Amino acid sequence: MKKVCLMTMTLLFLFACSGNRKDTSRADKFNYNVEQFADLGILRYQVPNWDKLTLNQKKLVYSLSQAALNGRDILFDQNNRYNLAIRRTLEALYENYTGDKTSKDYEQFIVYLKRVWFSNGIHHHYGEEKFLPGFSKDFFTKAVKSLNSAFVPTRKGQSVDAFLAEITPVMFDPEVYAKKVNQDSSLDVIVASANNYYGEDITQKEVENFYNAMKDPKDTSPVPYGLNSRLVKKNGKLVEEVYKIGGLYSPAIEKITYWLNEASKYVENAQQKKVIDLLIEYYKTGDLKKYDEYSIAWVRDTNSLVDFINGFTEVYGDALGIKGSWEALVNFKDIESEHLTKILGDNAQWFEDNAPISPRFKKKEVKGISFKTITAAILGGDCYPATPIGINLPNSNWIRKDVGSKSVTITNITEAYDKAAAGNGFNEEFVCCSKEKNLMKKYGAQTDNLHTDLHECLGHASGQLLPGIGKTSLKVYGSTIEEARADLFALYYISDPKIIELDLLKDPEAYKSEYYKYMMNGLLTQLVRIEFGKDIEESHMRNRSLIARWVLERGQKDKVVELKKEKGKTYVVINDYVKLRDLFGQLLAEVQRITSEGDFTAARNLVEGYGIKVDPVLHKEIKERYDKLGIAPYKGFVNPVYSLEKDANGNITDVKVSYNEGYEEQMLRYSKEYSNLPTYND
Repeated sequence: MKKVCLMTMTLLFLFACSGNRKDTSRADKFNYNVEQFADLGILRYQVPNWDKLTLNQKKLVYSLSQAALNGRDILFDQNNRYNLAIRRTLEALYENYTGDKTSKDYEQFIVYLKRVWFSNGIHHHYGEEKFLPGFSKDFFTKAVKSLNSAFVPTRKGQSVDAFLAEITPVMFDPEVYAKKVNQDSSLDVIVASANNYYGEDITQKEVENFYNAMKDPKDTSPVPYGLNSRLVKKNGKLVEEVYKIGGLYSPAIEKITYWLNEASKYVENAQQKKVIDLLIEYYKTGDLKKYDEYSIAWVRDTNSLVDFINGFTEVYGDALGIKGSWEALVNFKDIESEHLTKILGDNAQWFEDNAPISPRFKKKEVKGISFKTITAAILGGDCYPATPIGINLPNSNWIRKDVGSKSVTITNITEAYDKAAAGNGFNEEFVCCSKEKNLMKKYGAQTDNLHTDLHECLGHASGQLLPGIGKTSLKVYGSTIEEARADLFALYYISDPKIIELDLLKDPEAYKSEYYKYMMNGLLTQLVRIEFGKDIEESHMRNRSLIARWVLERGQKDKVVELKKEKGKTYVVINDYVKLRDLFGQLLAEVQRITSEGDFTAARNLVEGYGIKVDPVLHKEIKERYDKLGIAPYKGFVNPVYSLEKDANGNITDVKVSYNEGYEEQMLRYSKEYSNLPTYND
């Protein structure tokens, strides 16, 4: 969802709890909360208007959902080469352990397994650091040895003892594979990252040289080099192991394409069939030119009710922003909110023309912006269990400029966050003043949604790179800078009179709810997600810290924003909302310049200066206040379950949706039904 570091996923987990863009009384009795463990909360989401789909559309969603779920193992393996071995060992223990299940070790074993499921591996899904087991190594060793050896996922010819010697340091040693993505620019970020996009003996310099050699500065439509492959050394030579049928991850990709072929039987129109057929061809060949053809066809498919994402897309998991993680999302239009999406799309050129950035960086003609609100039907890969609430694709700069992009906001996911958070006490604890509390109560969800809409639909689609500037020019800082660019665009415009003129907000004061929440989050409350003594690692969190701390510093003289203490508690106080908007505009102009010119030094100075470090005293205070509320700082979802109803002749007569499956039940079922890869893919 972006330009420099690809698709933007606005991972804004909503603590504020009231209001929405439409009536949600139909869902009041639905139980959104499933369970909570560690720092994670598991929620459900509903699929409203499912019964309004035609039978053909339901069949299409079902087939696309099966394609989405069959790629699950790919992400586990991409995140770390030992993830599948660890997950399968833990699941074998869960189902076959005969020891004391009342012990503290066993209780902690269950928590660890749930965390591995949630994070698609042994590293925190958001903080990037490896989380360690709460049970002892001795417990784990004895438990594995007590299993029938057939249940232990050893390598061919490997003993259980040798397997344990290989796997236990990966799980228990904090220095082994310490971070999934390490963005510390003082290190070799490829060597220091625990993901599985590169061979174990490959350096950052080798990666940069390999892909730089592929680029032609005269090519105005370059493919996303390296997106769908693992880079390894064979006989001392760097080669790509391409993700395709017959290549790396072939067993899973074969299942995905089977279900894509099934989906093509139920398409709504010729353009949708073209999209699916091109994706299948891409999966067969691994050809990135075919991927670009698919992306263009997908952008141009604006008439279908049902839509989907399926493939190697996001590059957040790679410190250099080259390799795409596998993800999937199946959805259909939220027709009730469609009029809002049309307003933004129709006025995209006005927003571009009036942005507070240099004319050199503005698009003279904004092309092909498609925006819609959607209902998620199934989450998969890097969208599951934790998911974005907004998406903007494709990531290719030249496609975005010459053809356009497609943006979505996922309304049933934001609704689930809102409903699950009702009455949690968060605003009462952290919001400074009654005026801000009332604004957030009245407009919080509405302005959150609008911020996401502006971020995804217009922010990432705005501006342009200068000739010769590529998506990797900002290297490890690219993702943070791109997220900052889209957030600043949204923050600048959410308070513009044009928003009232377009009837996107009715109260000229409503935007203050979003300004306050954003500053409070960037300066204070997102700290609850960080372990004591650690830096901010995740790109979205760095972005919010960068923006909030920069405007706090720049507005210090006029006291635009302040941190004030009352009865030992720190609060954000905004004294001048108009000047705050001006500061957002100033920073947007600089961030767009950095992006358009590929100014690595300026990007580094911004991110390192404002986006990473944490005040330990403030950190301790905020975490202690938050912990008393008993709220999990991270949320994810269980998927609904779709089942086919057939007549006596085997013909599908309906597709039913249910919401009864629990978290453990779903994860174990997925591991049985969609476990398509061998344990070791190295």
